[in-house]
Amino acid sequence: MNPVETLEEGLGKGLISVGDSFGRGELFLCDLMLSAEAVKQASVILEEEIRKQGIVKKNVATLAIGTVAGDIHDIGKTIVAALLAAAGFKVIDLGIDVPVEQFLTAVEEHRTDALGLSALLTVTALEQTKVIEALRIRDLRRKVKVIVGGGAVTKEYADKIGADGYGEDAEQAVRVTKALLKIQ
Repeated sequence: MNPVETLEEGLGKGLISVGDSFGRGELFLCDLMLSAEAVKQASVILEEEIRKQGIVKKNVATLAIGTVAGDIHDIGKTIVAALLAAAGFKVIDLGIDVPVEQFLTAVEEHRTDALGLSALLTVTALEQTKVIEALRIRDLRRKVKVIVGGGAVTKEYADKIGADGYGEDAEQAVRVTKALLKIQ
């Protein structure tokens, strides 16, 4: 089987279907998490096979994503990253407790189209503001769309800090990101 087709048509569409079912209340969070983890693990194997075969995989856009400094929660961020990868994005998952400088470095090194900032805690949501301000100072803000989310974040807060988009849940985060980047 072609590893790109397996990744995009099999795993990707399967994960999107699971996400849709979760959004409709037909599946539980654990179903979504297990599916995302399965796709993540299988993606490592398939990506290696893609490299071995020298196949050039078309990515719709590049996005770096991480949980901001001081916050170690990653369930939501991981699900968003998996759904974006399934939708054809090249996703650079920076992990948890990511300092401002690491976000800036990712934007510069990977020439990202978008940056996802997650914060579960109210106190760490302030770090999202610091990242956006640092992007402005480094003259990177106009080059990248910033999408924020997490338990401590609301649409009003996202607007207040100058984010381009807000995702209340993983499915919405994917829709918002695609809309901001004008991807079908």
